[in-house]
Amino acid sequence: MADQQRIHPIHDVESPPPQHQPNPPPSQTSPSAPLLRGASKSDQNDTVHQPIQQPLPVIIRPKRKRRHSLCCRCFCWTFSILLALIIVIAAVIGILYLVFQPKLPKYTVDKLSVSELDLRNDSSLFAVFNVTITAENPNKKIGIYYEDGSHISGWYNDTKLCQGSLPKFYQGHKNTTVLNIPLTGEITEDASGLLSSLVQTEQQTGSIPLDLKVKQPVRVKLGALKLMEVKFKVKCKLTVDDLSVNNPITIQSSDCDFSFSL
Repeated sequence: MADQQRIHPIHDVESPPPQHQPNPPPSQTSPSAPLLRGASKSDQNDTVHQPIQQPLPVIIRPKRKRRHSLCCRCFCWTFSILLALIIVIAAVIGILYLVFQPKLPKYTVDKLSVSELDLRNDSSLFAVFNVTITAENPNKKIGIYYEDGSHISGWYNDTKLCQGSLPKFYQGHKNTTVLNIPLTGEITEDASGLLSSLVQTEQQTGSIPLDLKVKQPVRVKLGALKLMEVKFKVKCKLTVDDLSVNNPITIQSSDCDFSFSL
């Protein structure tokens, strides 16, 4: 069997070698995208730009003031001012106390007499008492001005027997003043029953309880400074042995309480 004849390609030695072709640009090699409706091919080849998103407007809402926050501030300021005033006043009072060393005045009832205590034709009881009071100012640097408008009254149980007033005067440092004060009164309601009760109490117990009440406006003098007016209040509980007219009366006990108010 005859050998198959092989055919080999003949290369031309003189012919130049084949040159390598460069790759086409991506735009040429990439498969073309399908055309959009209403768009040309040239539009498809242009660069695709993403739409620029506009930033949303920022709405700044005004802050609402809280009412409780404002109230807290007002309360804090008020409390701070009051606290500062209290501290200042306390400091001033403390300094004055250390400088002047104030002491309360003392009052005693030394003597009581009855000039008249009789029933009249109109069934009223007319009374005239005379009371001696000693007022003592124990302070070394404080004076007391006793102003007009004082009131002193004598009571038996809940019935006012007589009344009067203290004179206006100035009491200096470390001074003791004795005051003789007349008191008068007229009782129109159940006067005979009141007189009978006084006599019966004296006969049964040998003593008669009386109250002496004093309200006195005064002004205190600290050195050269004259302070505002205040009211002294004195209440003395007395026990006497008798209320006979023009007879000596013995004061068996006397206890006086002192207070003051603006």
